[in-house]
Amino acid sequence: MNDALSPEDELRLNVLFNTELRAVRIDESSMTLWALTPEGEASVPLKPTERADRYLKKVREMLSGHALGSPGGYPVHLTRWTRQSQAGLSSQHLAQLLLIAEEEAIVAVVHSPALTDELAHYAWWCMPTIENARLMLMRDVVCKGRMGRVLAGFLVEHLAFLHEDDVGILDTVAVMLHSGVLSEAERLAIWKRGSSRNSYYVAFLELQPDDLPNPRDARGDCAAVPLLADNPYSAMLQKALSGQGQTFLATVATILDRPEIQEVVNHTLNALAQWFGPLRGADATTRAAARAALIEKAPQFEADCAALDTLAAVDSESVRPIFLKTTAIGSLMRRKIQPVVTPLLDASATLRRQP
Repeated sequence: MNDALSPEDELRLNVLFNTELRAVRIDESSMTLWALTPEGEASVPLKPTERADRYLKKVREMLSGHALGSPGGYPVHLTRWTRQSQAGLSSQHLAQLLLIAEEEAIVAVVHSPALTDELAHYAWWCMPTIENARLMLMRDVVCKGRMGRVLAGFLVEHLAFLHEDDVGILDTVAVMLHSGVLSEAERLAIWKRGSSRNSYYVAFLELQPDDLPNPRDARGDCAAVPLLADNPYSAMLQKALSGQGQTFLATVATILDRPEIQEVVNHTLNALAQWFGPLRGADATTRAAARAALIEKAPQFEADCAALDTLAAVDSESVRPIFLKTTAIGSLMRRKIQPVVTPLLDASATLRRQP
């Protein structure tokens, strides 16, 4: 077995090292090393003198020696690497990790709190994956930079590849909404996907509950709700009967009627609890007095107030005892959570009935 690269490859790499490198990747299928420089992309066709995997290890050792000053050092260090421990790394150190053509090094850069918009551009050139796009869009500096639109556009186009990966859908849509860089057309397109997979709706309920796409009409008697100061029932009933409130409640019902996995249930119930924050935050005495005051002014809303109470009483803890005992998903899970979900569906229907 040879102990070094072929003379041709070694020469080409040494020439490459005399340029200003921004990032390096290796296409193992074509045995080509690609480098990103200020002038654009440069390629080095590799000519292995032994088995490809062994030869590529030597190539990466040479890259590591140039970038980190430690030939073969990064693969050893990699065994001790955790993706949560890069807080002390500077952007300069992160830039060096992008020069050694190691996927785990790229992932380390993507996870780092020191990530910049420029480094995100180089990391994306090295490894454009859905997971990396999600991680980088979690950084405000990336969202506000030129890469924000690039990454969000990629995720919008690749949502279809998630298929039935509900956790992936939850995470991806949440990151895109958080980024704030989606166009209204993109936002609406994602929302419409919920008609075939309701997990697409969940992040909207969590992050934009009062600005949902395609809002419904307000309930016919919304204007009849008494406007009572410092009354949580008055405030919540006005909110629930508004167009956005009707959209929120209908969407919650759509999800809870047929959730596929436990994470979707947990996120939806927590979004519901957050939406009902004003009512949940009032103590029992205040709530009782507020409810009585509202019903005295408008007794026709008594059933609606009871529905508000039902919906405000739940969060993910409501199903925790069930989920602790089962890993069920799909129809079996839905049967097990029926005692919790059925009253919620009934309450939602009450608040959405037309007078």
